[in-house]
Amino acid sequence: MVEIKGIEKFASKDFPGYISSTLFLGGCNFSCPYCHNSDLALRPETLPTYPIDDFIQFMDSRSGWLEGICVSGGEPLLHDDLEMLLRLIKKRKLLVRIDTNGSFPSRLESLIKKQLVDNIAMDIKAPLGRYQEVTRSSVAVEDISNSIDIIKKSGLEYVFRTTAVPDLIGAGDIEEISKMLDGAKVFQLQQFIPTNTIDSDFLQKKPYTRDVMKEFAKIAESHFPEIRVEGI
Repeated sequence: MVEIKGIEKFASKDFPGYISSTLFLGGCNFSCPYCHNSDLALRPETLPTYPIDDFIQFMDSRSGWLEGICVSGGEPLLHDDLEMLLRLIKKRKLLVRIDTNGSFPSRLESLIKKQLVDNIAMDIKAPLGRYQEVTRSSVAVEDISNSIDIIKKSGLEYVFRTTAVPDLIGAGDIEEISKMLDGAKVFQLQQFIPTNTIDSDFLQKKPYTRDVMKEFAKIAESHFPEIRVEGI
């Protein structure tokens, strides 16, 4: 069974519209320098594991009012046995939201077809041509494109999210990403958080101002029915 490395028992923002909790699974195949979960992503073995029996007991104790579970990371789809965890959740009639970086399209599609996912949040790290640079990882960009297509056609609720990182993601990148996602239902711009980053140099970077984030949203707005801006 996949190891749970953290649980937020009441996560009001992670699964909008539902009373939910968030699970954090360790490990990630990307090394984004601005990631603020560096231990979870790169050193999950250093973190305690939340016993699966305790998680089951937690869900059962909240039967009747808990509505959904957000499964986040790290990268949840990195784990071969994620399906077993999702089945435990769905057995209790709870909704499932998956946070993913989009690098495992076949696994994502399989979980959707098995009706184990109700909502998806995919992080769009950069325009496709800059993926390896921004994630500092070997990325098959066709996997990213495939995941985008799978999500758009899934019939599920979803959101594509991009973190605006100073000196890494700028106005031109937001424009390219918006064109790449054109027609998607929801696009969310997220503020960079200079905390516990993988690359310590990013601790010194100041987040974009509120006005700049609004400018980015204006660049993107013609491509999406709904734009959200988080963290400002």
